[in-house]
Amino acid sequence: MDRYSDFAGLESFLSKYRHMEQFSSIWKSALCWVVLVFSTSLQVANLEAQESKGSSIQQENSLASTYEPREFVGANQFILKYRLLKPVSYKPGKKYPLVLFLHGAGERGDDNTVTLKHAAKDFADMNRREQYPCYVVIPQCPKEQKWSNVDWSSALSELPVVASDSMIATKALIDDMIESAGVDPLRIYVTGLSMGGYGTWDAISRYEGFFAAAAPICGGGDPKMVGNFSRLPIWCFHGEVDMVVNVQRSREMVDALKAIGSPVKYTEYPNIKHDSWTATYSNPDFYQWLFAQQKNGK
Repeated sequence: MDRYSDFAGLESFLSKYRHMEQFSSIWKSALCWVVLVFSTSLQVANLEAQESKGSSIQQENSLASTYEPREFVGANQFILKYRLLKPVSYKPGKKYPLVLFLHGAGERGDDNTVTLKHAAKDFADMNRREQYPCYVVIPQCPKEQKWSNVDWSSALSELPVVASDSMIATKALIDDMIESAGVDPLRIYVTGLSMGGYGTWDAISRYEGFFAAAAPICGGGDPKMVGNFSRLPIWCFHGEVDMVVNVQRSREMVDALKAIGSPVKYTEYPNIKHDSWTATYSNPDFYQWLFAQQKNGK
């Protein structure tokens, strides 16, 4: 091979090297661009998460200041912690409706704050408060206790002979507010979700004629007790594919009520699991229906 061939081979090698170097440079630029985009996206995601967390904390703080923390000690010396939302522009001497909200199992404890997780913000909406001025009472059930002492895993429930300590204290609190806080005894409403749904069915079974309306959500009760509230306005809610509380628990209560001529309303959300309360408490029609109910004063 002559020297010209050697030079030609060297030139070919250098040309390929320069091409590889150019490709490497392009690859590095592209890689840097990808890293930059990923880094920017990550920063945006972190910022959005921080803003969301900050907004959530701000909302919790706002609700905590809107709902007064209180305690009630009943005749059985049971200390019931609860949150109280007062009517907007309260006027002494005027009678106001009262909504009793019974939380789920996840909000049990003694902090008197976690109970504001569900429904509280919906009832505290200022437009809604101005449209429907009322008291909202949110009692807290202690850990390991229930609103109704029933077996959640059982396919059927029987109303316990004795009410739970939390239920007894809650009823005593409402009775006290009727006497001392201007609560209208003809417009007392009860609603609750999950464990609170069980509690709602328990309350209307146990305290016949006390409530003006009830809205149990994803709970269950004793079908044999429907005669105690056959004429009570009830709107029941449940998710079709609830894996926590079987939808059959609500269906059987509704069927038992309809069998004796009750005007019960029932909403079953298609393809919804356990959370059937978010759609319910954000629905304006629910509040229009609830506050339209009133017991006959005769």
